[in-house]
Amino acid sequence: MLNRVVILSSFALLASAAFVSPAAALTMKECSVKYQAAKADGSAKDIKWNDYRAKFCGSEAAAEDAADDKQVAATTEKEPAKATIKAPKGVAFPNGVDKKYSSETPAKARLKTCVDSYHKNKNDGTLGDLK
Repeated sequence: MLNRVVILSSFALLASAAFVSPAAALTMKECSVKYQAAKADGSAKDIKWNDYRAKFCGSEAAAEDAADDKQVAATTEKEPAKATIKAPKGVAFPNGVDKKYSSETPAKARLKTCVDSYHKNKNDGTLGDLK
């Protein structure tokens, strides 16, 4: 009887340990975002997804990532630089929603007002390099 209890309890302990995943490991979505960012900046040139996931998305990588996030947060508290791109001369942007779209939802009214403004600028030839 004692033998069975010991065997069953050890089996239950092993089974529960087998199904526990490391708490610090990245989720597949987080790892995918990290992989896409690495591909975009060129740091993951020749690494395939499975190799990247094994190397950079395990529990050790997650602990390193948390330390990196703390460093990044400490260095990025400044305001980003203002945009220096200006619209070409002659382009007119709408100041408000056109009254003829007041029966539409706010999002559709803004969209249609902007489309009208775009077509007017296009017909006037004042778009410059804007698309």
